Amino acid sequence: MALALGVAEWLLERPVRSVLDVGCGEGAWRAAVLRLRPRARWHGVDASEYVVRRFGRARGIRRGSVGELATLDLRAPYDLVVCVDVLHYVDDDELARGLRAIREVTGGIAYIPLFTSEDAVEGDVRAMRRRDRRWYLARFRRAGLHPCGLGFYAPPNRAAQLAALERA
Repeated sequence: MALALGVAEWLLERPVRSVLDVGCGEGAWRAAVLRLRPRARWHGVDASEYVVRRFGRARGIRRGSVGELATLDLRAPYDLVVCVDVLHYVDDDELARGLRAIREVTGGIAYIPLFTSEDAVEGDVRAMRRRDRRWYLARFRRAGLHPCGLGFYAPPNRAAQLAALERA
C-alpha cells in the first residue's frame, strides 16, 4: 500500500486524500491506507452481499461489481484507485466496462496488479481466466489507461505528466 500511495503522491505532488478500492473484500487495504494517511477518505466496492452486510456500514463498503462501477454514485475523482486480485476473475465484457469506469473515476493513478497466462500462479485458480499480457494491455489501452509499470495505470489526464519510458 505504501508503494501505491507513494506513486499517487508523486504524480499528484501532494498527499493522497481519497482512495477507491474495487473488489475490496472485507476492506483489508482500508486499515493500511488509514494508518498511513489518517485524513484520507477510503471507499470500498465489493460484489459480495456477505461482505457488505457484515462490514459495509462500519468500513464504508458498498455493494457493486467491477462492471457496475459506472452506475454507482461514487465520489469521484479518487486520487488512488486500487483493484487488486480481481480482474482475472471477471468476464471480458465486465472487464471492459470496469476499466472504462476506473479510468473515469481515477484522478491520480490506478493500481491494478493482476496475473496473466504467462505467470506461475499458485492457489485457487479454478475461476481464474487465463489471458495473456498482450490481451490485457490491449484492453487497458482501449479503456484509455496507460500502463506505467508495477501494476500502475494512468488515465489520460495524468499520462501526459509521465516520461516516455514510464508510458512505454
